[in-house]
Amino acid sequence: MLPGACSLGQGVSSRTHISRRQLVAPVARSVSARRVCLPRAGRSRASTTQVSAFFKTGPSPGDTLPKDYDKNVPEYNKGRRAGVLVHPTSLPGPFGIGEIGEEARRLVDWLVESGMQCWQLLPLVPPDPMFYSPYSGTDASAGNPLVISIDDLIKDGLLEHHETPPRVPVGNIDYPAVAAGKNPLLKLAAQRLLKDEKHAGLREAYLKWRKSHAWVEDSALFDVARNLPDLSQLAWWEWPEPLRLRQPAALTEFKEQHKDAIDEFIAIQYLFDKQWMALRKYANDRGIKIIGDMPIYVGGHSADVWANRQLFELNEAGLPEQVSGVPPDAFSETGQLWGSPLYKWPAHKKQDFKWWTQRMARTLEMYDECRIDHFRGFAGYWSVAATEKTAMNGVWRQGPGEDLFRAMKRALGKVPILAEDLGVITTDVVALREGIGAPGMVVLQFAWGGGPTNVHLPHNHYENCFVYPGTHDNETTVGWFRGSATPTDKAYLTSYLHTRGDDIAWDFLRACMASVPKTCVMQMQDVMRLDNSARMNTPGVAAGNWRWRMGDGGVWERLKREGGDLRKLAEETNRLPKAPKKAE
Repeated sequence: MLPGACSLGQGVSSRTHISRRQLVAPVARSVSARRVCLPRAGRSRASTTQVSAFFKTGPSPGDTLPKDYDKNVPEYNKGRRAGVLVHPTSLPGPFGIGEIGEEARRLVDWLVESGMQCWQLLPLVPPDPMFYSPYSGTDASAGNPLVISIDDLIKDGLLEHHETPPRVPVGNIDYPAVAAGKNPLLKLAAQRLLKDEKHAGLREAYLKWRKSHAWVEDSALFDVARNLPDLSQLAWWEWPEPLRLRQPAALTEFKEQHKDAIDEFIAIQYLFDKQWMALRKYANDRGIKIIGDMPIYVGGHSADVWANRQLFELNEAGLPEQVSGVPPDAFSETGQLWGSPLYKWPAHKKQDFKWWTQRMARTLEMYDECRIDHFRGFAGYWSVAATEKTAMNGVWRQGPGEDLFRAMKRALGKVPILAEDLGVITTDVVALREGIGAPGMVVLQFAWGGGPTNVHLPHNHYENCFVYPGTHDNETTVGWFRGSATPTDKAYLTSYLHTRGDDIAWDFLRACMASVPKTCVMQMQDVMRLDNSARMNTPGVAAGNWRWRMGDGGVWERLKREGGDLRKLAEETNRLPKAPKKAE
C-alpha cells in the first residue's frame, strides 16, 4: 500500500473513489460500504489491534478516534524530478564529436551535482550517411560507432596513444571528417579484439554477446553490403536480385566471402555496447535515469526493411508506394515528407507484433525509459503517395492502437514509454495515450497562441506528462524569443510570467520546474542561455542539423553556477532526489 493510502472495508472495490473529506472525517454508513484511513507509523502491535477492532463496525459521529489519528496525513512526494536533454554527440571531446567515455561521465557527475534525476538523449542508432539524422538510421537496433570513446579503447589495450586521430578544436560536427578519422581506428581495434591472444578474455565476452544479440547478424550483412564499392551508391532495392531478395544460397556465399568484414562490424557493435552499458551503469549508480528515443519509423534503406520486407508496404521491386510524413503544421506550411516506408500493420498483428516487441526489448536494454517519437502514428498516421513532392496531399489511416502495446506488455511486462504527442492531436491519440498510462508532452514555446485554453500553458498542464521549455526540434528559447515569437506571444508571456524577458531562457526553466508535470526536461542549450546558433534540428530542412556541440572540457567548470541554480530550483519545486529511507 502506498504511503498515506486508505485501506478498504469489506466488500469495497479498490476502484471506489475516496474524497478528501472522507480521508479527514469518515462518516457512518453500512458495514459493506465502509472505508477507513489508518495511521501508518508509531503504533504498537496492541494499538494496531485496537484500531482495527474499533473500525470493524466503524466510528459514529462523536466517537473518539484513535490516539495517532492525526499522524495519518496525505503524502505529497509525487516522484517529481528534472533532467537535461543533450545528445552524446554534443559533448566535449578532442576528436570532432562527443563520445560515450570520460566526458559523458562528467556530464553525469554535473547532473548529480545539479540535483537532476534523468538524462534524455536522441536515438543512438547509426545515422543516415547523407544528412546524419539519428531519426533516419540504417539500423534500429545497432549503435552509432562514431560515439565510441577512443580513450576508453586505449584503456582496454585495443589502441595505442600514438594511433589517435588528429585532435581538433571543439566546433560544430563535420561528420565526414569524423568518420574518416575514426572508422579506420575502430576497425583496427576490432581486429585486435578478434585476433590478438592478449584479448582472449574480451573476445570470449564478445562471442557471448554476439550469441545473445541475434539481430546483429542481419545488421552486419546489410552494413557490409551497403559499403561495398559496387553497391555503395545503390539502395538495397537496386542490389543484384539474389542479394536483394535474400536468397539463402546468396546469403551463405556472401557470409563466406566477407567473413572478416562481418566479424569486424559485430566486434565494433560489441565495443559500442560495452561502453554504453558501462555508462548507463555509471549513471544509474548515481541516481540518473537515462531516457532514450525511438523513432516510430525506420529508414527505407536500412537493415530493418531489407531483412523484414514482408512487414512493410512495399511493391515487388521493394519500393514503397505510400510513405510517411505529417500534414502542414506549425513547423511547415507544406507538411513534412519523411519518405519512410509505412508498416503493413495486419502482417505485424498476425505475428503478435514480434518485430516491435524485439525492437522495444533492445531499447529497454539500452535505456531506463523511452520516448517514442510521433506517437500519434499508432492511432492514426498520415499516408502520402511516394510520387508527391510535399506532404500536403495525403490521407489519414488507422494505426494499430492498443493491440500493439498489449502485445509488448505480454512479452516484456512494464514498458516505460513517453508518448511524443505533439502536432495534430486528435481525441483517439489522447485516448490511446491515457489507455496505456503513458505520459505525454507539453512545450512552453507552444503556449502563447490560442488563448487560455492552450494545453501548453502551465495552468493547463497535468501530472502524468513531461514539460519542456523547448525540444531538439525547436529553436532555443532565446532564439525563439528574439525571432519567431510574435508581438502577441511576447505580450502574453511577459504578462503571464511577470517578466520583461531579459533572461527568457531561465524564465521558461523556472516556469517549467514550478509546473505540475512530474518530469521537467530542459535542453542544455536553454540551460546555457544560447541563441539559435546552437539549434539542434530544423524540421523539414534536411541539411545542416545535428551538428551542435556544447564546448570544450572546461565547460563543466563554466556551468557550475547554472548547476547550482538548477539544484536550488529543484529543491524549491520538490524535484530533488529523495534520500533513501533508513532501514528500521
